Amino acid sequence: MSSSSFRIGRHLLPGVIAVALFGVMAAVFLTASIGEPAGFGDASVIESIGFSLLDITDANGTVPTEGFLAAFILIAFALDAALDGSIMLARREDEDMADLRPDGNDRRKGGDE
Repeated sequence: MSSSSFRIGRHLLPGVIAVALFGVMAAVFLTASIGEPAGFGDASVIESIGFSLLDITDANGTVPTEGFLAAFILIAFALDAALDGSIMLARREDEDMADLRPDGNDRRKGGDE
């Protein structure tokens, strides 16, 4: 029978620290007191999101939020510019197909011309 030796030294230090940290974190999470969850009550969250996007203030059953109208408009302009740019690039690509080919032949004509 061969006896295996268990080496004890500095190489075990990271593992011991990890186990100790796990024990501390487990103790903190198990002993932490968490209160009862509280929602927004009778307010409609979806309606509140719509009101905050358009910066409309309505106190009837909505959650008070900040207004995001300026950000909403800026994003709309950025998306519109991206759409216009993609359409412009697509049209330019159709017109300049012959310029992109190395031999310069326009293959849109077809046939034996």
